[in-house]
Amino acid sequence: MARSESTEKSYGEILKSRFTWKTVYKPESKVLRFLSVLLLSGISYGLYRGVQDNYLAEIVHINEFQRGIVEFFRELPGLLVVFILAWMYRFSESRIFKIGMAIMLAGMAGLFISGSGKFIVVLFIVIFSAGEHIVMPVKSTISLELAKRDKAGASLGITSSISHVGNITGYIIVTVVFFIFARLGFGRNSIVQFKTVFALATVLMVAALLVSLAIKESAVKVKRRRFYFAKKFTKYYMLEVFYGARKQIFITFAPYVLILQYGADASVIALLMAVCSGFGIIFSPLMGKLIDRLGYKFIMVTDTLLLMVVCFFYGFAHRLFSPGTAFIVVCVNYVLDSLISLASMASNVYVQDIASNQEEITATISTGISVNHVISILIALLGGWIWTVTGIEVLFSISAFLGLLNTVYAATIKVAPKKQPAEEGLFFSDPDE
Repeated sequence: MARSESTEKSYGEILKSRFTWKTVYKPESKVLRFLSVLLLSGISYGLYRGVQDNYLAEIVHINEFQRGIVEFFRELPGLLVVFILAWMYRFSESRIFKIGMAIMLAGMAGLFISGSGKFIVVLFIVIFSAGEHIVMPVKSTISLELAKRDKAGASLGITSSISHVGNITGYIIVTVVFFIFARLGFGRNSIVQFKTVFALATVLMVAALLVSLAIKESAVKVKRRRFYFAKKFTKYYMLEVFYGARKQIFITFAPYVLILQYGADASVIALLMAVCSGFGIIFSPLMGKLIDRLGYKFIMVTDTLLLMVVCFFYGFAHRLFSPGTAFIVVCVNYVLDSLISLASMASNVYVQDIASNQEEITATISTGISVNHVISILIALLGGWIWTVTGIEVLFSISAFLGLLNTVYAATIKVAPKKQPAEEGLFFSDPDE
């Protein structure tokens, strides 16, 4: 099922009626353990993500170019996760989930107890990222497995909402912690408040891991394929290349623009992330409805046209407005950029439209994620160098140009009037063969 359909269905079911756990999940599932893990780990992630960029800039003294290098290594687990999961094909989804949680805890604890040297900080960030990328795909599988047969969408909606609520809670805690420390006289370059946040995040990850260990082992094994390529999905793969470039510039460099160009501290960054997550909960189902009503091609084209406007203000707001006004414009820009990124689900609907079966959908989207990460790590390196050598104006002008190319390419998509016949694709090595 495509992401937009499942999102629309899940939120629709949740909002239409007063449901109980019994209406969505199997009686024997003991789902509260799983949902508790998602909430605890979601808060921990919100704490970590809320201070990550400021910690790198203000404490570790990572500059623009080095930030791209850090992101290169942080994204490597995302590129390799398909191989990691294939290597663990004998494990159940719940066991992989627990392993991922343990790796996340190791990374978080390392950030808490280690010093602020560049190598050691990046090492633990990569470890945390490895656990995060392992957990990502199996989390949805477990959610579906625990749900009743006709409640898959509702289950995904619940788990997604709980994770978002956890993230928002973490972001808000960061804002409060930094406000309190500022009142106590600690400067923004003091490591104390950052270590306090990492300590809280570590405690929550310990709790999440302990609860996850109580989750019943599943006997269900999921057949994993490493890569799947078929000619009819060529445009989807290219769209993922463009999206990977756009996503990486936003994730890596947008917060750094606010921090280095406008002096935003961790409380501001965390608050903006909380606002983005809150709007994401509200607008995700709306975006799904727009895709269904207007068509995925229209959304793809419009999305990247708006992206060019966003890129323009990222790069040139400081030249068009006073410093105070420019800061507000870029903050609004940050939230708008987050909302525009919701349109990425349109590409999944496109895959569903031309795929022959569910297995082909799953395999194609998984391959698209890997393609996405290949361009992401390259853009992270190149983007940092461009910013250092030429300035943010050129960096975001290039991003706008990539958006224009995306628009032109998306406009060439032919909307299929009906399902295409089955086509033989090229699968690469099943792990159990």
